[in-house]
Amino acid sequence: QVQLVESGGGLVQAGGSLRLSCAASGRTSSMSTMGWFRRAPGKEREFVAAMRPITSSTWYADSVKGRFTISTDNAKNIVYLQMNSLKPDDTAVYYCAARRGVIITQDQYDYWGQGTQVTVSS
Repeated sequence: QVQLVESGGGLVQAGGSLRLSCAASGRTSSMSTMGWFRRAPGKEREFVAAMRPITSSTWYADSVKGRFTISTDNAKNIVYLQMNSLKPDDTAVYYCAARRGVIITQDQYDYWGQGTQVTVSS
């Protein structure tokens, strides 16, 4: 089992920044890909970013490329999502996810956090 706990969400003005954290515990060595997804009000959950810590390879949704950065602190088992130049369209609940295997943008991940709310005001 793997447990994921997100933190760092909040209210920010457009153009501002936030950094989300995801603390992983349990059998984290079995997880090879860490990802972030989000669900905006009235919309389906969508892929945001993912990373394979062992190779440092990353993948981003087009909507966040150049503004968001995913990174990991492998020693602490923490995954970060640095979000800059935030827009009102980025308002959503953000979820951390983990899976065995390669990066995918579909939501077939094995473990999920409870989510953290990000609200961007205009």
